[in-house]
Amino acid sequence: MFIFLIKLKKRFKKWGIIMKKRKKKLPIGLSDFKEIIEYDYYYFDKTKFIENILEDRSKVKLFTRPRRFGKTLNISMLKYFFDVKNKDENRKLFEGLNISKSEYFEKQGEFPVISISFKNYNKNDWESGFKSIKSTISDIYAKFEDLMEHLNKRELKKFEDIWLEKDEGDWEKSLLNLTKYLYNYYGKKVVVLIDEYDQPIINSYIKDYYNKIIDFFKNFYGAVLKDNEYLEMSIMTGILRVAKENIFSGLNNIKVHSILNKQFTEYFGILENEVEEALIKDFNLEYDLLDVQKWYNGYLFGDIKVYNPWSIINFLDEKRLEAYWVNTSGNGLIKLYLQKLKDEIFDDFSKLLNKESVLKRVNDSMTFENLEANFEKNIWNLFFHSGYLTLAEKYDGNREEIYLKIPNEEILKMFSEMFIEVYFKNYEIFSDMTFALKNGNIEKFKFELNKILLENTG
Repeated sequence: MFIFLIKLKKRFKKWGIIMKKRKKKLPIGLSDFKEIIEYDYYYFDKTKFIENILEDRSKVKLFTRPRRFGKTLNISMLKYFFDVKNKDENRKLFEGLNISKSEYFEKQGEFPVISISFKNYNKNDWESGFKSIKSTISDIYAKFEDLMEHLNKRELKKFEDIWLEKDEGDWEKSLLNLTKYLYNYYGKKVVVLIDEYDQPIINSYIKDYYNKIIDFFKNFYGAVLKDNEYLEMSIMTGILRVAKENIFSGLNNIKVHSILNKQFTEYFGILENEVEEALIKDFNLEYDLLDVQKWYNGYLFGDIKVYNPWSIINFLDEKRLEAYWVNTSGNGLIKLYLQKLKDEIFDDFSKLLNKESVLKRVNDSMTFENLEANFEKNIWNLFFHSGYLTLAEKYDGNREEIYLKIPNEEILKMFSEMFIEVYFKNYEIFSDMTFALKNGNIEKFKFELNKILLENTG
């Protein structure tokens, strides 16, 4: 049968009939590594990330990247690789991928893994927020309920308090205690994965209960990450390196990999050669690569140019050059500070919209404390680390200031609309006014312009 198919394929080629390769499904909105591999979704192979993680022996690593740049998928990939539970089944997920060719493939399935995510945290106050946090931790405990029969009476009480979401539970030490239970059961140290660690902190800042949430997470993260004898290593992801002096107080074993660093850059975002292969070879799209670059490239992380993964995947699916990333949720903090500083940053903001660069000071140690202390200076750090601005030139750590720019057409479109909303308050009125002007309806234009002037007077 196989020989027959080969001959048939050659005859089709001779007759001018092209047998098209079946295009893989695109993982729109999917971030579970196992689901993507098992259901044969299109996957940009980032599994060499595992090898680099193992070569880097730092105990706790924090990767800060903008939202939807592959952080959650990478955390999921690490979970399935390291987890001792279902190790043989999970091993099949990595067959044929880059890591399977590495000497580090022998580390597959070697450790108990705790994987927790705060990605979907969104609460208006601390009371409902703490309830949500307890529910998230309780769900993690539920995955290990078979441990209960191996615990002593005291440990069992502590386990059940968390598992059943009781108020008297030791929530601040809940992850620390779970690492102990797993270590005692497996006889192996534990890998702790924490996805979007800062989402509750950012959310609480926007909703004005930041100080209440800081105390909890300072103890929660500190307990499991600092001097934990049961910890093999921890990988954390987030958008910002927030409140180091509070959240990670006394934690001297953490290594931060921000968008200013060269190491690990290729694993968050899609590289030029990956985009080119997807466009031309895998999806047969005839779009000019320069047009795709113009819309979705422009990010300079360290010294490597990367594309926005969310936008590229949606573009491959929709086959239209549109704004995809900016239409997802997560712009709340940006809008908040644009509104607060609209007068102070008007000139610089105007330059950016005119595709010019602005000279600003950026670093990877921004905190909400120093953001509050100097809004005008530190808002550029916020824009930069959140992915709304990028380096206009390669980063030089010896310089205090560097030129920043809007990375691409997608962000330019978003900022243009946001500029109108912030400075003219009503985007719909502005849109009606410009539409009337383009179509020569002068009376309509005057009418809408008067409304804008009235709204912005006084």
